[in-house]
Amino acid sequence: MATKRPLPLQRKPRADAERNRDRVLEVAKQAFTRSGADASLDDIAKQAGVGAGTLYRHFPSRAALIEAVYRTEVEKLAAAERNFAETMPPIEALRAWMLLFVDYIATKKIIAPALNTLLGGHSKVFEASYNRIWEAIRALVKRAIKNGDIRKDLDPIDLLRALIGVSNVVSTPDWQQSARRLVDILITGSRPVK
Repeated sequence: MATKRPLPLQRKPRADAERNRDRVLEVAKQAFTRSGADASLDDIAKQAGVGAGTLYRHFPSRAALIEAVYRTEVEKLAAAERNFAETMPPIEALRAWMLLFVDYIATKKIIAPALNTLLGGHSKVFEASYNRIWEAIRALVKRAIKNGDIRKDLDPIDLLRALIGVSNVVSTPDWQQSARRLVDILITGSRPVK
């Protein structure tokens, strides 16, 4: 009779390995935003202060790195919703999250086409990110409605669509500043009619 062996425990990555990974992701985000999805992986490793081997150990391909940057940005948005909800009044939390979403769109504009190309079109990465984003804005809007800051008839999906529309007007280099101003207009237009 064969005895069952216990499954090996998954070791938590060392702190320095986590720092290296986080640094690579941040540098990669900046490089992809600045130079597009074809940014040099060797330059990313060098700017992150790691060797190419370290980069490839964490991210075995360009697609893996691009996907990891994308997922990290979505996680930051989800974490920000929780943090803003705990530390700010509801309307301020919603506004702060919407401004952060504009920054997310800037990253997504570079990364999404590369993900589509590398992963072959619509993927589970996008589906999962949409769900996380939807949950975040829904929670923030619900809090703001409950507090009386936002009209009761506002559907969070309408606000999300408006935000995406605002962010998709990327015809000028200053689109992000314009999108930030439009966030305030969206907030003002969402207030209850007095």
